[in-house]
Amino acid sequence: MTALSTYRESSLHAALKAAYARPGDRLEAAVDGYVIDIVRDGLLIEIQTGNFTAVKTKLRRLLPNHNILLVYPIAQAKWIVRVAADGVTCISRRKSPKRGRPLDLFRELVRLPTLLAHPHLKLEIALTHEEEIWQDDGRGSWRRRGWSIADRRLLTIVERLPLATPADLRRLLPANLPATFTTADLAQAASCPRSLAQKTAYCLRQLGLLIPAGKEGRAIAYYLSHP
Repeated sequence: MTALSTYRESSLHAALKAAYARPGDRLEAAVDGYVIDIVRDGLLIEIQTGNFTAVKTKLRRLLPNHNILLVYPIAQAKWIVRVAADGVTCISRRKSPKRGRPLDLFRELVRLPTLLAHPHLKLEIALTHEEEIWQDDGRGSWRRRGWSIADRRLLTIVERLPLATPADLRRLLPANLPATFTTADLAQAASCPRSLAQKTAYCLRQLGLLIPAGKEGRAIAYYLSHP
């Protein structure tokens, strides 16, 4: 997306940008043909509330010449707010049973598994409490019975987890992992779906943090490389 492109900024994105900005920063500034959320002396800060594929080209073109901090929010708690077709009238508000966790980063990191290996890039997870706004406009997914997700709103940032190097990703793994484990073991230890455990293992293996250690039945067993 070039500096001349326009887009509809979500409330979540705008609020995170305000939370990360400091006096003297330049917001929505053009750098090498791209619009950057926050430009600080020697640092570009990009806030990515969607999938990592959307910033893939931008990162690859900017990283050779710029230090970048990529901020990714994960909703630790979320409330679903239903509004009428007018987008204003509140119908209901309920807490979602879904709880995000730092390990969810790998759902997106799998799109760019060696991203954190670049010396000019740092990642930061922003664990948040959010509201997700559902609008009764009849244009949404059949899974939501026609309700559209109209916006996401930041309530608070609970914690910031900086990840400066690939080795920092170890901190996202459950502490009770056995020395040698399969993705099934990882899913059980983390209380997460097997699919997320597989994405996690793939990313860690691509970064050299996970080493194959043979087979346990039909599954590959792994061990973590030494720091």
